[in-house]
Amino acid sequence: MQFGIFTVGDVTTDPTTGRTPDDTERVRNMLTIAQHADQAGLDVFATGEHHNPPFVPSSPTTMLGYLAGTTKDIILSTATTLITTNDPVRLAEEYAMLQVISDGRMDLMMGRGNTGPVYPWFGQDIRQGIPLAIENYALLRRLWDEEVVDWQGKFRTPLQGFTSTPRPLDGVPPFVWHGSIRSPEIAEQAAYYGDGFLHNAIFWPLEHAAQMVTFYRERFEHYGHGQADQAIVGLGGQVFMRPRSQDAVKEFRPYFDNAPVYGHGPSLEDFTRDTPLTVGSPQEVIDRYGKFREQVGHYQRQMFLMDHAGLPLKTVLEQIDILAGEVVPVLRAEAESARPAHVPANPPMHADRVAAARAAGTVHEQVVAHDTYTGLRAEDSLSS
Repeated sequence: MQFGIFTVGDVTTDPTTGRTPDDTERVRNMLTIAQHADQAGLDVFATGEHHNPPFVPSSPTTMLGYLAGTTKDIILSTATTLITTNDPVRLAEEYAMLQVISDGRMDLMMGRGNTGPVYPWFGQDIRQGIPLAIENYALLRRLWDEEVVDWQGKFRTPLQGFTSTPRPLDGVPPFVWHGSIRSPEIAEQAAYYGDGFLHNAIFWPLEHAAQMVTFYRERFEHYGHGQADQAIVGLGGQVFMRPRSQDAVKEFRPYFDNAPVYGHGPSLEDFTRDTPLTVGSPQEVIDRYGKFREQVGHYQRQMFLMDHAGLPLKTVLEQIDILAGEVVPVLRAEAESARPAHVPANPPMHADRVAAARAAGTVHEQVVAHDTYTGLRAEDSLSS
């Protein structure tokens, strides 16, 4: 099972000091957080995509491309790639470029975002959110899967004899997740393509996540991709930890109370009761998150939000160390010991997807040499 962190990249005043970082500091802190997560041994770092204050991650591939060269093992991903307001041609090219640069150490999650005004900013109509997501992703898949594409749809100009560049690494596109909190159409889309589905239930009861995941699993099996319990599922969550739970609550409360995403609403106690937010000791996090598979089944990726609400960088790095050192090893061991042999332990990695494609005869067999310093690739085709 994979464990990682995601960021929404909010620029928020620290309520305990009154200090607000500027955009530059926030972006650089996000890079530091990702690099620290890699060094700590977490599996995934994901960034959101936003185009409005107080959020700064407007260009995920720029950030992740830099991190591809400054991290070693961590999978680089997105917490949202806006499939509705981005041109699928640009998505095909930008994420294939990231795939090549990272040598396949990446995936991405499609989503519609949570900011309604972004639609007119990019020339789209929010009332067409679901149709945009469906049409744009269908085109994106074709751009990755086919060398030459002729296409005509409703929301962009037609394509005639178009080839997106660079081509996907080893002829195999990146693994794609679809993220949604409340839209069964998106769970259906993920199931139709045999992609992953991630429910980021940070504001919702886990019972709601379980309903969406169950629907996705049923449709995954319906479309013939495997048994329902073999579908690739991820969950979002958020935690704040200290050795003593009362210390965690005391330290985190002012950040919760003033956070732009949920401040001035339900109390911390109500929110932690009704959503996956867990503020307490590492053991409390282990106890609570270890039970999630009882509601959603065995799943492959758990992501945590940690660097929001104005928390200082030092505190975020401490939280990563606690998560990686005290929580993840226990949760990983528990998940693995309980996992049936036919259920995937992790989402498919690039090497897995290449092997499957070659077995199916859909890509050329290749020998690939890697230059560990420059990252350049030399490819000698053997046979088709």
